[in-house]
Amino acid sequence: MSVLRKLAGETAIYGISSILSRLLNWVILTPYLTRVFSDQSDYGIISEMYTYTALLLVFFTFRMETTFFRFGSQKGFMEVSFSKASLAVSGLTLVLSGLLLVNAQALANFIEYPEHPDFIQWIVFIIAFDALAAIPFARLRLQSRPVRFAILKVLGIVVNILLIFFFLEVCPWLIDHGYGSWVNFYSEESRIGYIFLSNLIASGVVLLFLLPLYSNVKLKMAAPADIIDQELPEEKVTDTKGKLQKPDLKRMFFYALPLVVAGLAAVINQLIGIPMLRALGDVDLEKARAMAGVYGAVAKLAVIMNLFTQAFNYAAEPFFFRNAQEKNANQIYADVAKAFALVGGLAFLGVICYLDVLQYFLGKTYREGLEIVPFLLAAYFFLGLFYNFSIWYKLEDMTRFGGYIAIGGSIITVGLNWMLIPSFGIYGPAWSALACYSFMAAASYWTGRKYKPIPYPVRRITSYFLLSSAGVLLSMWLRPQLEGQLGLSLLINTLIFLIILSLFLFLDRKYIKRLFFNKPI
Repeated sequence: MSVLRKLAGETAIYGISSILSRLLNWVILTPYLTRVFSDQSDYGIISEMYTYTALLLVFFTFRMETTFFRFGSQKGFMEVSFSKASLAVSGLTLVLSGLLLVNAQALANFIEYPEHPDFIQWIVFIIAFDALAAIPFARLRLQSRPVRFAILKVLGIVVNILLIFFFLEVCPWLIDHGYGSWVNFYSEESRIGYIFLSNLIASGVVLLFLLPLYSNVKLKMAAPADIIDQELPEEKVTDTKGKLQKPDLKRMFFYALPLVVAGLAAVINQLIGIPMLRALGDVDLEKARAMAGVYGAVAKLAVIMNLFTQAFNYAAEPFFFRNAQEKNANQIYADVAKAFALVGGLAFLGVICYLDVLQYFLGKTYREGLEIVPFLLAAYFFLGLFYNFSIWYKLEDMTRFGGYIAIGGSIITVGLNWMLIPSFGIYGPAWSALACYSFMAAASYWTGRKYKPIPYPVRRITSYFLLSSAGVLLSMWLRPQLEGQLGLSLLINTLIFLIILSLFLFLDRKYIKRLFFNKPI
């Protein structure tokens, strides 16, 4: 149980960085931007461009973070794995950035923003800086240095917010008060572009603080002498004694390739709804962009569940690799999944119970899509379960299964969006996300039972989700009947939350006591 407490501690620190950065983004930027850009189509443009950013970042990093965890977690291979992964990402970043920048105008024409090739250029540099920061951030995670990780993550979002306010508030104020010569570079027509420019500068600042870690990169580095570098079947990267082979780029790329497919599919599953809303909405281009803007803004209200799963994944992935050789490793993985489901179920319910307050973080013109929030929260719950259940193929060097499962999820996502968006609008991407992540979690669990059986407490996990869902359904049913009565709504929803919490505590009172009082299970 002390191992679980360590994971919980690291998750808390990663969570603090995620919570602080997302909270700053959520409490400050989302309310601000959904009011400054009251035209929904403007926010739709921002949401769409960041979708392309996430898609391209998968190719730039080539999932070398997870590959670095796999190879670098073995004794003696930290430095050589870091060097190989860093060089691979640097090379990919240089080549891909050049190709995209040369074709910026053609790409802008293709996505129907011909007057803004500058958007493409800003986005390319943001991706390049973030890709170059990826492996140093992964090194901090593998070395269990979450505090430095958290500080740099928060620094990036703070710089980003300050720059956005500078460009959108300070510059216009200076111009209005006769100080235009100080900001003669400013153009009112480029307000959306300044969002991307602010992000670019913030990413550059973070990268500067991470550059010292690149001093550890060596062009040549020998692996420990007791590990014999022998040719193995392509699927295996370990020898018969379970020791990792010398990390060369061929093995690393082979290990990473299915994860790239999985990563690309994951981004498609999570974000493709925004550009598909614009492309498939049965309205003109401006209204389609507005629909994408509403969806992108409302999705921010699911941020609590999303940041919890992200914080968990930051801590859990290197944690799983570090503890792979423990005798009770499988039981540890099962306990982690159970703990995630317990906390995730409460987060799912909590957001819905206080949705009447959380909705005010959005501009008034964006609140029409609040009904999709429960579906997005449930989707993120299953995404967290997928992170738990998918560890088996990473540990067993069978990453191709991750590719298969993610491709299946992408087919579900794209297919359902294609069918649902024309008739149901923003509900289409929300329903598609829930169907996709449910499938991926189930597929990872059932394939894992065959190749690496882990005693996940499926019945208990299911009970957490069903109890939370019952509370969510009750809260959503009462919501229209309590409209305009905020005090009464908060009181009743708080009672719902406390009742479900009490049931959780009753179901697992012994487990929770052991968890908090460090008694052995």
